[in-house]
Amino acid sequence: MQIVVNTRLLLKDRLDGIGWFSYQTLKRITQNNPNVHFIFLFDREFDPDFIFSDNITPLIIAPKARHPILYYAWFQLSVKKILNNIKPDLFLSPDGFLSLGASCLQLPVIHDINFHHHPKDSKWLSAKYYNYFFPKFAKEASRIATVSEFSKNDLVTNYNVNPNKIDVIYNGINSFFKPVDEKTKHSIRKKYTDGKNYFISIGSLHPRKNIPNLIRAFALFKKESLSEIKLILAGQIFWGFSDINLAIKDNQLENEVILTGRLNDDELSAVLGSAIALTYVPYYEGFGIPLIEAMEVQIPIITSNVTSLPEIAGDAAILVNPLEIQEIKNAMMKIYNNESICKDLITKGILQKQKFSWDKSANLLWDSILLSINSAK
Repeated sequence: MQIVVNTRLLLKDRLDGIGWFSYQTLKRITQNNPNVHFIFLFDREFDPDFIFSDNITPLIIAPKARHPILYYAWFQLSVKKILNNIKPDLFLSPDGFLSLGASCLQLPVIHDINFHHHPKDSKWLSAKYYNYFFPKFAKEASRIATVSEFSKNDLVTNYNVNPNKIDVIYNGINSFFKPVDEKTKHSIRKKYTDGKNYFISIGSLHPRKNIPNLIRAFALFKKESLSEIKLILAGQIFWGFSDINLAIKDNQLENEVILTGRLNDDELSAVLGSAIALTYVPYYEGFGIPLIEAMEVQIPIITSNVTSLPEIAGDAAILVNPLEIQEIKNAMMKIYNNESICKDLITKGILQKQKFSWDKSANLLWDSILLSINSAK
């Protein structure tokens, strides 16, 4: 058996949600199936750590695919040429992009279709590209994997995909996330917040993360609580940061909101685990990885009551309407005032997180691969 894999998002020290899904599932799948030959397609020089086993052949294909025009050139020209020459049993694409018309079966992992609901959250040309091509990818796919029941239903409803063609594969929790001891908490708070307690939001500061509303809610919390608690935003700055900056300035929170930028793995775990709660209130998510990371480090969670987030949070979070600033503020006050609520949420999180592991994710993705190949025979 020969499987070609799109691994363009395996980037050293720059793994995001889809990158981690790719890394953790592919590492297990390739090592667990030594008799299968995998061809990894990169669009730039790659780190040897991403060649997980001897049954992997890496190929670098130009151009570097980081723009809609280059997406087209890479997937529709360069990748298609490789696929038509090799004629593998399957092309696996963990970021959802396919090579239309290639002479092989194709399995995309479509994590979400936020661009369908909120095209203004992406740059204009990117949104046009996604909304033109992803319905075509879904139609051409032999099967589709996605990361939540919500995303499955979203694809069924908006792309008219047969639900029997879609496999739900939850994300897992990275092993570097772990509970933090009191000494570490003291050290982290001294480093980032002058020793003060803090709420935290983690992940790239993308428009859909709803950060301006979180900041406005935090401003109301500060006025009501009169506390010294701060807010940390830990993640890479995305386009559209001006709205976040404006919310900080309008509410005079320049000294109360701390932006850390992207943190390394161990530092992110320590900063998350030292918070009094995760405040993660996007208006759209296909999964919401920070929720299960917060469960792993054992802190309470405030999250949105929309899209996939209630499914992933279960009863281990206070759910709020992400568009209602008062609701977000009230949830912060509950965390601030009620230790028993915090303990209850943490206990429920310890139970809820058992649903998620990368071993489960890899096994389910492999099942989807085999089902794709066998159903075509």
